[in-house]
Amino acid sequence: MKSAKLHVIIPLCILAFALVAFLAHFAAGTLSAFGINDIIMMCPLGAIATMLATKTIIPRGLITLAIAAVLFVIFGRAFCGWVCPVPVVSRLRDVFSKGKKGDARTEETAPASAEEASANLAALTDEEKSLLSGGCTSCAAKRGNGLDARHFVLGSALVSTLIFGFPVFCLVCPVGLTFATVFMVANLFLTGDASWMVLVAPLILLVEVVLFRKWCHVLCPLGALMSLVGKANKTLVPKADTSKCLETAKGASCGACVRACPENIDLRYPELSEAALSECTKCRLCVEACPTHAISMPFMLSKAVSEEPVESE
Repeated sequence: MKSAKLHVIIPLCILAFALVAFLAHFAAGTLSAFGINDIIMMCPLGAIATMLATKTIIPRGLITLAIAAVLFVIFGRAFCGWVCPVPVVSRLRDVFSKGKKGDARTEETAPASAEEASANLAALTDEEKSLLSGGCTSCAAKRGNGLDARHFVLGSALVSTLIFGFPVFCLVCPVGLTFATVFMVANLFLTGDASWMVLVAPLILLVEVVLFRKWCHVLCPLGALMSLVGKANKTLVPKADTSKCLETAKGASCGACVRACPENIDLRYPELSEAALSECTKCRLCVEACPTHAISMPFMLSKAVSEEPVESE
């Protein structure tokens, strides 16, 4: 089965399981607080917010953070690609758009060929090359190399929680709103119990995923938290075999991998990539998109992925 289908099926199965558990009165929780009875794992961002709001060290929250940190180091941002329901909900807007997402991305997002990539890199100034290689951590050109809008949203969410004594972001978290909407609608049909939140929750969710089209890339504080810890991730990192790649080996125009990547990571020319490798969600779409099977995702890399500039002829 193609990974693209699994990216929809897995989050929906998790949502369905939570709904069945809710209807059966079985305490399973949601992605924001899941577990069985008294054994509950909180969302890592929620755990931090709860401790800030109560100004108390919560052992359960510390355990959550420790487990989450280990998972982020091992799997990076895999949660975003395989578990989070937000990308699935975001697909609803594509129903009303023309063509598929992949069709909308053209070669403009990546160099058309090895020769063009070399020419583009050669035209850069020394300062620009320094930015591309991560020389400036506060104003890095690549998303994930330094602080970006997501990290400022994360900081704002935590500061507001400390000020108001309540995890403010939890009110608008799209993950929580997705589960809340499903539960409230189910409860509405079962008991007829209606509240204004039945309308407000899906409306806020609709605004976030439809109007804020780049929520995951620009605003998501949970993604920001993962990107910070995920910098230590060295496993399941995609790697391009330059001896098989159509562009690096034969100078042909391709770009299938970067067009398939939801994060716009360019494995062919990392120094020209829009995002750093730490932003990879392990979705495997680039692996499946490559026509020559030049991309692999080994559990451990035998050597670091090269990010040296492409030499111009």
